[in-house]
Amino acid sequence: MQNKTNEYSAFDFIEPVPQLHSSTCKTIAFVIGWSLTLFPYMLAILFFFLYDFFIALTALGITYLATGIIRSKLRILSIPPMQLEFNYDDMQIARWYTAKHLCYEKIV
Repeated sequence: MQNKTNEYSAFDFIEPVPQLHSSTCKTIAFVIGWSLTLFPYMLAILFFFLYDFFIALTALGITYLATGIIRSKLRILSIPPMQLEFNYDDMQIARWYTAKHLCYEKIV
């Protein structure tokens, strides 16, 4: 019979999403997170008022694709490899990236 106390699951090694402590780091993470979320829609609305509906729709598709690529790169750069398969929203990805690459705070 095996000893159950020596067995580890994948959930024993999960790092929590970093908590940012300084207001500068929180602001940076907030701007990155909301930019990933809202930039395609804001650009599409701007193009709708400046040009045409179909150009705005095309801009929406292209910027949505571009922000998806950026979001993927930020995930790969900042989230630990064992946790890449978990779902994270844009604000959590921004907090990981800010904590690991921009602010260098102690990750708690």
